[in-house]
This record gives sequence, C-alpha cells and structure tokens, in this order.
Amino acid sequence: MTIQDTRTTRYQDSIAAYWNAEKNPVNLLLGDVDGLYHHHYGIGDPDWSVLDTPAEGRDEAVIKELHRLEQAQADLLAHHLGPLRPEDKVFDAGCGRGGGSIVANLHYGCSADGVTLSSEQAAFANEQARKRGVDDKVRYHVRNMLDTGFETGAYAASWNNESTMYVELGLLFAEHARLLRRGGRYVTITGCYNDAYGLPSREVSLINAHYICDIHPRSTYFRELAANRLVPNTVIDLTAATIPYWEMRAKSSLVTGIEDAFLDAYKGGSFQYLLIAADRV
Repeated sequence: MTIQDTRTTRYQDSIAAYWNAEKNPVNLLLGDVDGLYHHHYGIGDPDWSVLDTPAEGRDEAVIKELHRLEQAQADLLAHHLGPLRPEDKVFDAGCGRGGGSIVANLHYGCSADGVTLSSEQAAFANEQARKRGVDDKVRYHVRNMLDTGFETGAYAASWNNESTMYVELGLLFAEHARLLRRGGRYVTITGCYNDAYGLPSREVSLINAHYICDIHPRSTYFRELAANRLVPNTVIDLTAATIPYWEMRAKSSLVTGIEDAFLDAYKGGSFQYLLIAADRV
C-alpha cells in the first residue's frame, strides 16, 4: 500500500475519517457474499420472490439479490472501459473497499491502481486482492484522487463509481485527463441533480447531508469533461434501472434511513443516475 498524504482540506480529512470508521452492514454483508466489496448501488430487475423466503433464510436471500444487482452495475461500468488487454493499466478513483478494480481485472486481466483517502479501506482492499491472488496486478493506495502522483499518460482507462460527488469536477477531470493516454477511456456512474429543476431538491439535500457529499448538477459533468479533453461517446440514463434496487433495499433488514430520499428524488425527476463514458482526445 502506497501512502502519499496529499489531502489539503479539512473536508477531505473529514471524508477520510468517515470512511475509516464506516462499518455499514449494507456495504459489508453484500461484499461477504463473494468477496467483492462495492460502495455503490445496483441496477436491473430484482427477483422479487426472495422477499417471500421463509423468515430464517430471508435476510440471506435478499442480501444475495441486492449484491447481484450491485455486481450488475459494476459489470456494466467495466464493460464500458474496454476493449483492454492484460498489459494495460487502469485507474480506480475513489476505490472504496476495492471491488471495482478486481472486477476490471477479472474482465480484462489488466493491472489496476485504486486510490482512496481512507487508510482502512486501502488496507482492507489490498487484503482482498491478496486473498484472490491478484495482488501482483491490483493495488490500492492512500492518495488524493485529485493529485495522485501517478505517471502521466500511463493508463488505458479510468473511472469513478459514485465518488465524483466528493470533489470539484474540474480538478477531478483534469487529473483523469493527465493520467489517461490519448484515446484512453474514462467512465463514471453517478447520481446528479437535474438542473432543469433549478436548485437541488429537498431529497438531494438530504442525500448530501447523509453522505457528507455535494451532488453536482448534470450540466457540470458535460461542461467539465469538455474543458478537460474528455469527449463523451456514451450516455445512459440508469434512473429507471436503479429504482428497483432501492425498492428492494427499503424492504430489507439493511435500511439506513436514506432509501425514501433516493426513491422520491428519482421518481420525482429531481435526481438522475447516469453512466457517462468519454474518450481522452
């Protein structure tokens, strides 16, 4: 694990402290299913029959189904990174407990560098890579995604999976553009507020407070991508695809109290869930 302390604000320190202390079952129990620990949400049509599982097995069945949906999201992002070769390197910005980097390695055999402000997350993720026998290719570092210190142009692909709301997009996309080789691919899956509605809705503000983040308006993504030589080639609105995940989670034992805010925001149109893939020119 490489430690490069480039945090420069109290806010970033607070984010590190939050994730160092975080032990939320909705993150840990889902990852326990198969050792792929994600810090994002799911997409796709659930198997609603798991909710009718007898009481003694219901929690386990629902957890497995929620994990299947979040794995579908991770696989979709990985699909948009390619085509990649085993000799390529990819960069996972805001890697959490590391599931996304391992998914990329499973898809393509490539090497991956993940970064997080949390030393606890990085240590956990490196241990998972070691257990899977891929620690020679998949590594996690305590670094600031805005100033990684990694080699310019060294990466064939990079991504943020639900982590862009913790940083300024202009600074973030500048670093991705620096790290990517010409023709490299950047992908993000993110929640953004629909600025056609004006200011963030009450529900979006509740989500910000819950996660100590600052959700960006949709338009800012496209403006800052263009300003940093990242040209979108694919935009997919995943809002309808993620609502069933939240509906199932709201009926599970893993509720955190934020489920209704997500559902109301998505269904009301003030909040959207997007995949954006862009090429470095």
